[in-house]
Amino acid sequence: MSRIIRLALSAVVLLSSFAATPAPSALGSNSLSRPSTAKILQQLGGRPCPDGSAFTCVTIPMPLDHFKPADTRTIPVTFAVLPATGARKGMFVTVTGGPGTSGIAVADSYTSAFAPDIPRLFDIVFFDQRGVALSGGLTCPDAAATYYQADGRAVTPAQEAAVKAAARTFSQACVTEMGNPKILPYLGTRQAVEDLERFRQLMQTNKFWLYGESYGTQYAQTYAAQHGAHLAGLMLDGTVDLTLDGNQFYAQQARAFNDTLVATLHTCNDDVACTEDMNGDGVAAYDHLAARLQRWPLPFRFPLPTGSWAPREFTFADLEVVAAGQMYSEADRMLFSRALAAYTSRQDLTPLARLLYLSLGLDPETLAAIPDPSYSDAMYYGVECQDYAYPGATPEKRAENYIRAGDPVEAAIPHLASIFYGDLPCVYWPNATTDLTRPAPLKAKGIPTLVLGATADPATPVGNGISVYRHLSDGYLITQQGGPHIIFGRGNACPDDIVTDFLVKDKVPAQPQTECAGVVADEYVPLAPRNADAFDNPLDALASAETEITYLPEYYYWDGVAAESAGCTLGGTLNLAADGTKSAFTLNTCAFTRNFTMTGTGSYDSDKDRFILKVATTGRWQCQLKYVRTGDKSNVTGVCDGKKLERDSAASTHSAAEFRSSRLGPEHR
Repeated sequence: MSRIIRLALSAVVLLSSFAATPAPSALGSNSLSRPSTAKILQQLGGRPCPDGSAFTCVTIPMPLDHFKPADTRTIPVTFAVLPATGARKGMFVTVTGGPGTSGIAVADSYTSAFAPDIPRLFDIVFFDQRGVALSGGLTCPDAAATYYQADGRAVTPAQEAAVKAAARTFSQACVTEMGNPKILPYLGTRQAVEDLERFRQLMQTNKFWLYGESYGTQYAQTYAAQHGAHLAGLMLDGTVDLTLDGNQFYAQQARAFNDTLVATLHTCNDDVACTEDMNGDGVAAYDHLAARLQRWPLPFRFPLPTGSWAPREFTFADLEVVAAGQMYSEADRMLFSRALAAYTSRQDLTPLARLLYLSLGLDPETLAAIPDPSYSDAMYYGVECQDYAYPGATPEKRAENYIRAGDPVEAAIPHLASIFYGDLPCVYWPNATTDLTRPAPLKAKGIPTLVLGATADPATPVGNGISVYRHLSDGYLITQQGGPHIIFGRGNACPDDIVTDFLVKDKVPAQPQTECAGVVADEYVPLAPRNADAFDNPLDALASAETEITYLPEYYYWDGVAAESAGCTLGGTLNLAADGTKSAFTLNTCAFTRNFTMTGTGSYDSDKDRFILKVATTGRWQCQLKYVRTGDKSNVTGVCDGKKLERDSAASTHSAAEFRSSRLGPEHR
């Protein structure tokens, strides 16, 4: 189930020591006669990458079919390169997830999370895989938005027929919307890794370091199997076991999503504030809502960015989309618990709907699909359906076989079993592969390899990585307890330091297996009081408003670039704009708690962790106030009910800097 997923920061203690591997020369140093990277990029027609990126982009015409030299057709593939700022050690290539994500779109944000020695010593490389974004821009957002809102259950004959029909319709509609169906047979990973190999040759680099995350591990393993002689080191983060067929992989993934959901709700049970907001047991709360939605959709009113309200419905399929989409990181899981608690204790479906619209890429006002230039569902299936075949002589026979394979999954997995049907469109996809052969286990002889994973990763179950690790000739397993999907570069010192030392110092962990500490979900942030009578003073009310703004999904997952608007929980609007390093707010009769309405402006400076509101309030207090929180201290000054007010206290809200994502990027597989 491909979704727009945002990843958040976490922090743990380093739990391992290191041992030296051979010197760089033994790993395969590059030729001393090689021209500078800047010179090579100039010769290749390099130009600045879009959106003010620090990277240089080069577009290379690649053979459409690398395995038929007589076929002269080409396809453009764009790579982004940031030359080493110091004495160059080599080239470090990142393959992002999906398939279907734009690596170039996240190149700058990912690199900002690297230790400084990595961009100093390495040419940093990201790329858009053939067909994706700057390498073709093949997309089908309208077809995808419709498909993902269909009921994914396949328990009854009627549901089975509906699931098949939805997959068939999507496959046809997506290919029509994306256009250029003639290239479909050439979009698979086997062709795409040859693009990277040709790029390596053009960069005149003998050996390089390759990091793959999520689907990128599928790509990286395929490259290593074909061109391992050109790898100095390999890193697999959120690993796909390529020896599994599609049914086996999706059965394990469905189980992992169920387990992560249950673990998230059990974490809520261990928190007094969460249990109070949830009105008891979290799993029971989820099951109660799911049972209601399985009978009929629930109507609700959604606050629009214009300040008005729209009648909406929330379905069982919507709940599964939100639940699955929010299982990718510790912060996402906490936000899901918070949204579920809002319904359980207040019958408020708006927080779940906010997450739904963001996950589906829908305009919350019109419900029209918003094209995402950094991700393509068309390319997800364009690659996936070339990499995985399903048995059956005809599309309908393949579909029936797929549905029957789901029967034991439906029987054994109580939540999110519909994840299993993620590849069902492939049985109808034009020019899909029919080769059922799976790759042999990767040995990667002579290539030191790090395999990273988290026990709470729902998308690439930790068992996949363990299986891959056990077959490697020189492998090292790094496992975070709890944790997100993809663990490097998330601010966790344990995996971050291991990967950094592997790259910079040519070191591997002293032991074959390393365990890193972690949690399933971030500490729960309680819901705002229902009524302003719960506040002792205006400072507490404004601190609560800061919390609600910080965790408002439209703000929490905001890209910090394009202007954004959202309807406030109980009426009014919040407008967002970027102002240099700050987020700027405009509030118009905005209310998160009854009897406390705010109109004015505000800002958040992430560098200083300073949140400011300058608002006029109505309701319980008639005020003109300035609220400032810096770190753990907050202050409010102004006039309230005709009296001068000045009050200080330790901040009662969580620091926004503690939770806001610093590495935003879509993750899918």
